[in-house]
Amino acid sequence: MSLAFTAAWDTTEGTRWAQELFTRTFGETADRVAFAPGRVNLIGEHTDYNAGLCLPIALPHRTYVALSMRSDNRIRLVSEHGELWEGAVEDINPAMPGSWISYAAGPAWALDIQRGYEAAIVSCVPLGAGLSSSAALECAMACAINPNVIQEDPSAVVTACIRAENEIAHAPTGGMDQTVSVFGEEGAAVALDFDSHTHTLIPADFAAAGLQLVVINTRAKHSLSDGQYGNRRQECEKAANLLGYSSLREANVEDIARLSGVHARRARHVITENARVTRAIGALSTGDFHSLGKLFNESHVSLRDDFEVSCPELDCVVETARQHGALGARMTGGGFGGSAIALVPLDKVDALAAGVRAAAEARGFPTPELLLAHASCGAQVVGEEASTSK
Repeated sequence: MSLAFTAAWDTTEGTRWAQELFTRTFGETADRVAFAPGRVNLIGEHTDYNAGLCLPIALPHRTYVALSMRSDNRIRLVSEHGELWEGAVEDINPAMPGSWISYAAGPAWALDIQRGYEAAIVSCVPLGAGLSSSAALECAMACAINPNVIQEDPSAVVTACIRAENEIAHAPTGGMDQTVSVFGEEGAAVALDFDSHTHTLIPADFAAAGLQLVVINTRAKHSLSDGQYGNRRQECEKAANLLGYSSLREANVEDIARLSGVHARRARHVITENARVTRAIGALSTGDFHSLGKLFNESHVSLRDDFEVSCPELDCVVETARQHGALGARMTGGGFGGSAIALVPLDKVDALAAGVRAAAEARGFPTPELLLAHASCGAQVVGEEASTSK
């Protein structure tokens, strides 16, 4: 199966790639390396900014950052794609032009780091796939720029990275991605409650049940800063306002009849999705994976019809995955492209992979990229070496 799926790097491999890029670019060894994972959300989509519930896992696919501090205010950043950016601490601000630098340097701004630094960034989290490559970059940078904070106050990493994404990158996301990138743990999903701002670990060992969680990146264009994501957020806020609530978390099914049109549809998705998350937590806790699969299916229909964030590429791979033996499948992430997930018996994984690729190609869609996912650990500083500071 390894040839058909995009592999995750282990810690040794990712650290080596980051250090090698740093040395090639800056001529010395970085002081430290940190990593943070991408995420895939099992269920609970577009609920985070509605004070709702969601159930993501941290992926084994991570972004690694090798970093050294400087004694002046200069910043030099290099990506694995050969992009080199040079600037100063004061260049990082909410008015700066949007680019990958917003995500890479935004966390230092949010943590109020006034010294300069050099960093090399490598990643095996697919870009534009709805798997939180931006949050992985932000959280890895935050840990590398301030290695003590992840141990002493991991919530501060989450807060800083949300600020960076909202205020520097101007992507109005709700915080799920950064939270699971920091608090993810091996073998556990992270049940997040954005009303009480708490998280609970839920055992999620699919392999023990003879199952595999397959992530299917449609390669359809995916962006959270093109206005559509923000529009959905505004529609939900308007629906809550019309109901007289501070958020749709306070609403119930009976409230939907008090709304009409787009606001009724958006509210119905959020209300029923929160209920599906609660049921999914129960299904995971008791090992009822058939029920979990049905909840995946229901969630996709709701996202497609009520929230209107699916697309033909996502609908194609979801339907094909079900036809090839998945217990359930759904789009995951912000939508408008990106990825789907499928919960699949181990003996049907290869057939499903071949089936979704063939179905996409038959419809003229890009060939999907597939990843094998399991619940993995959150952000860490993986090594510190003697500094050769400037």
